[in-house]
Amino acid sequence: MLAPEICDSRPDPVERDIQPAHDVPERPKNTAPAGRWRIRASVLFVACFAGVIACLTFWFLVHPVHVLVQGEADATRIDIAARVDGKVGYRPASRGDNIAAGQLLFRIDNPELIAKLQEAEASLTVAHANLANVEAGTRMEVVAQRKAAMDSAAADLNLAQLTYERIKELADAGHAPLQRLDEVTNALHVAQRGADQATIAHQEAVAGHTKEERGIARADVAKAQASIETIRAQVGELTVRAPIAAQVYQIGSEIGEYVAPGVPLLSLVDLNDVWLQFNLREDLIRGLKPGDRFDVRIPALANRAATAVVRFISPKGEYAGWRATRATGDFDLRTFEVRAYPEPPLSDLRPGMSVYTETLGGRR
Repeated sequence: MLAPEICDSRPDPVERDIQPAHDVPERPKNTAPAGRWRIRASVLFVACFAGVIACLTFWFLVHPVHVLVQGEADATRIDIAARVDGKVGYRPASRGDNIAAGQLLFRIDNPELIAKLQEAEASLTVAHANLANVEAGTRMEVVAQRKAAMDSAAADLNLAQLTYERIKELADAGHAPLQRLDEVTNALHVAQRGADQATIAHQEAVAGHTKEERGIARADVAKAQASIETIRAQVGELTVRAPIAAQVYQIGSEIGEYVAPGVPLLSLVDLNDVWLQFNLREDLIRGLKPGDRFDVRIPALANRAATAVVRFISPKGEYAGWRATRATGDFDLRTFEVRAYPEPPLSDLRPGMSVYTETLGGRR
């Protein structure tokens, strides 16, 4: 009888060594070199970024920022107003006309002013005649008349003296009343005063006018002459002429209109005196002074380049372009007017044209 086979349930050694792949634990990889590389790259990037920021900051501190500033052309403008009242009778100038110095622009009609001038001239004639009369002295007929009046007064005095003496003797003897004596006494006094007055009048006629009276007569002549000059000057203002050679810009009064003193008649623009005006903040004019040159461009003239010379910097800043340097406070920036003249002058540059420049970059 065969013995039963004994089944060994233990795994075969070969099978024991072979295990499924998912059952075998993986060996951990070494990640230290990759982590260090990432840290080094981050540090390098931050350092490069900080270096770029530092370089840009240093460059902006050392090199000034070029600021584009816009200005405009301007010119001398003359506003002509009426000096006297009246009606516009003649206006030969029109808007846009080029006029010469002294050319007629307006003629104002004022008949009342012309009549005042004629009256003043008549007053001057009277003053001259009065002065001539004073300087000629007293007429001989007046002297003779005063002499006759003096003799008549002396005769009256002599009669009053004799009458007084007779009445006084009678009154002393009691043959005349005292009232009669008082009457002749008073008549004697009146005759004496009349004789004195006639004598003084005769002396005045002989001596003629005093130096004070001559001075008054001369002053009347001067006053009349001054009145004529005043009215004549007003009459001269009836004709308005151009003070300089310029171009008519605006016309404020037409023919037939009534104008009063101060009413604008027209405006002139001197195209021979054109400048460039810039309103710059005070931080943009650092180092800028009269005589400096800088480059500008004029868009209206096909962006033509030109050279401008600083002639004027406002002595006092305004708040036209006010702004704070920092939002938290600090000081405020004011605006200064800067005038520069193109060199050489540009004949086709007109007032109102825009110009622009880099204030710092283009300065020479």
